[in-house]
Amino acid sequence: MAVADPTLAREKMLFHQGAQFVIGCDEVGRGALAGPVAVGVSVVDATITAIPEGLRDSKLVSEKKRELLEPTTLDWSRFSAVGLASPQEIDEIGITRALGLAGKRALIALHDAGCDIQSSVVLLDGHHDWLNPALTSRVHVVTQIKADRDCGSVAAASIIAKVHRDRLMIGAHETSPMYQWAGNKGYASAGHLAAIAEHGATDFHRRTWLRADQPTLLGLELDVLESA
Repeated sequence: MAVADPTLAREKMLFHQGAQFVIGCDEVGRGALAGPVAVGVSVVDATITAIPEGLRDSKLVSEKKRELLEPTTLDWSRFSAVGLASPQEIDEIGITRALGLAGKRALIALHDAGCDIQSSVVLLDGHHDWLNPALTSRVHVVTQIKADRDCGSVAAASIIAKVHRDRLMIGAHETSPMYQWAGNKGYASAGHLAAIAEHGATDFHRRTWLRADQPTLLGLELDVLESA
């Protein structure tokens, strides 16, 4: 079954309702055992009428295609940024609050670049607003399930975040090749789990997510295929 390309239908509705900017927002790395969680943001305004050819949710395109799409996506976005929360922060405050922290850092970067956050609407993938609890001043958040698939700004955010995080994991692989991060991007592949069992965890691992007897996730659904 063919997958439909994302559109700007939801963004146009938000512009009609008075938004100056729509900030597409998506997270990457929520279910990984190692590495940071990343929150990407891509800002569009009412002058944008077309989506870059081939732009889709990062999970629906190959790594090679994402690398090709990323520079075009950055140029297409009025503003863009990626915020990170480290494995240590995830261990200390939990994944949901870490997502909020990473999202806050992404919004700060947008503000510093000149984006008027208070005149914007954040279009957030999913059904839960994990962003506002991390903020001192609330922002207008609209959630939409499968927004990364259906909404152009959120698909762009997913590409930007995924490529940024993947590059970090490939860089980390150079110092710890036994964990195969260049391939698994920190997710629980068989080779990654075997390496943890043999060599133990590193400071790049989310230690609270590992049991001493069997490396595993504790109480979280694992998106193993996201590393593809």
